[in-house]
Amino acid sequence: MPPTQAESVIKNIIREIGQECAAHGETVSETLAAFMVKAVVLDPSNGFNMDRTLMKSDVQKLVKLCVSRLLDSKNPSLDTIKMQVYFDMNYTSREEFLEEHHRILESRLGSVIREITDNRACTREELESLYRKIVSYVLLRSGLGSPTDIKVVREATAALQSIFPQAELGTFLTLSKKDKERQLKELTMVVTGIRLFNRDCGKGGEGIDDLPAILQEAIPATTQHIDSQLQIAQDQAYRYTAILETVAKNPLLSMELQPYMLKEALYNMRQYETFLQIILSDIITCAQEVEMMIKQLGAQLEQLKMTVKSKTAVPTSQVFPIFIALSNLWTSFQDETVLISVLSNLTTHLEPFLGAHELLFPEKVMQNLLDGLTVKTDVCRMKEHMEDRVRPVDFRKQEWLFPETTANFDKLLIQYRGFCAYTFATTDGLLLPGNPAIGILKYKEKYYTFNTRDAAYLFAESPENYIDLIKEKAKKNAELIQLLELHQQFETLIPYSQMKDVDKHHIKPITKCESSTQTDTHILPPTIMRSYEWNEWELRRKAIKLANLRRKVTHSVQTDLSHMRRENCSQVYPPKDASTQSMRESSTRVPRPQIYIAGLRGGQGKITYGVKVNLTRAVDET
Repeated sequence: MPPTQAESVIKNIIREIGQECAAHGETVSETLAAFMVKAVVLDPSNGFNMDRTLMKSDVQKLVKLCVSRLLDSKNPSLDTIKMQVYFDMNYTSREEFLEEHHRILESRLGSVIREITDNRACTREELESLYRKIVSYVLLRSGLGSPTDIKVVREATAALQSIFPQAELGTFLTLSKKDKERQLKELTMVVTGIRLFNRDCGKGGEGIDDLPAILQEAIPATTQHIDSQLQIAQDQAYRYTAILETVAKNPLLSMELQPYMLKEALYNMRQYETFLQIILSDIITCAQEVEMMIKQLGAQLEQLKMTVKSKTAVPTSQVFPIFIALSNLWTSFQDETVLISVLSNLTTHLEPFLGAHELLFPEKVMQNLLDGLTVKTDVCRMKEHMEDRVRPVDFRKQEWLFPETTANFDKLLIQYRGFCAYTFATTDGLLLPGNPAIGILKYKEKYYTFNTRDAAYLFAESPENYIDLIKEKAKKNAELIQLLELHQQFETLIPYSQMKDVDKHHIKPITKCESSTQTDTHILPPTIMRSYEWNEWELRRKAIKLANLRRKVTHSVQTDLSHMRRENCSQVYPPKDASTQSMRESSTRVPRPQIYIAGLRGGQGKITYGVKVNLTRAVDET
């Protein structure tokens, strides 16, 4: 069958299943219907051949089986599948959620941005209208108050006018569209920083919620609620495990408890526990981020106060970066608030998928089933066999990993979500937690844990046999594919949220590393006796010397002429650097002529007689 035709047939089957369920008053999403189709086809007891084209009778049979399973409201298996589908459709990683959240905010502001960037205001009224739109955009983007609140608008307008007066709208309109959008974002961040600073100083902050205080109150409350739900789920799972463990040891009880669907209830509770742990991990990450951001916010506000102090004017190059940093921090607070709200709602919406437990297992029924049994927690089970470790010398071909020989022991991706593979395969689906301290088996680049050493030895003898048994069990109970993370065996049922992480989570163990040691030359202080002599003759010589000194007397004499003398000192001038010039430059010039004529004024006679006198000096005299 061509792929397009097969896809059309599958869509028709899903549509028909949805219509049949709707006729019985049950609303089924297309995702849930598609998952149920895969689950029914994989179950070998239904007799569908994956390699054969579906006939009309096969399609009718498939629709009938899917509808019957989807309408079985008292089946914990169906609740588990619904829970998995709901979680996969509504949960995303922290990074993807924040990215999607910002994208939605940008799309909502698109129309407002276009009204501003495409505006061609000319008159005074049009410019005032444009300025009001910019104020509204700043408030909508920052999320600090409502644009319809007069006090909030006035405060935001005053902050905007301090950095972007209305007179600068003409320059703004000449910019390109991208430059306008960039300037609008910068103006929003600076105005947000100004309003946050004014709020901290007690001079403003109208309509601004105290997000740090709200988060500090909401995160512990959410964590406490999830912890309580997690504890209830674990206690219930421990009770189911104790009953099923007794049934596995006594086959006669298996027939009596068959109608109770204990294993399906255990899978449901374990899946709920897993989802709660994922959500709790994200909330703990939020708490760490909020704690770090509160410290950064206090540091930025303190730095801004030190910069501004009582100055009337401060350079924009000093305060604008701090205002922008404050705005980014507040945006992060808003993101954490939305994320906490989404995770809390997700936790609340998971609880309805546990309704079958109260119907199938009332407290009175559970007490009868638990009569005479000891309920053990996962921690107690691990402690029981903590000392019974695998001996690697017993295996020549298999590789075993231990905490003391593997650096990233806690980061290894354990198969079947950490449950004992041998117990699950041999007891028809009993989930017992594996104990990594016993030893982790590395087989075909995958890692397996076991609850006892005997289980580890038996599994290591024939791993492929037990892996096939687990795969066949998962075909009968499709909810195990996601619960035990059997995505590689059933690639068509990989959840979207985990599709990207199939290859990324493959972490290799680090069992070798380069290391070096250095021994100090002398760790302890030296104890060498310098006065020690091994030579007897040297000791004899020293003894004679000391004996002779006892009979010696020291005399001193002071002469009469020298007792008044004192020490003298003289000062010497060190030689200094000097320089001489062997020749010098000189120049000569021609003497200036000096000639005088006497008698030009005339005398008493009619004839004038002049006398010329040459006073110019000779060349050799100059």
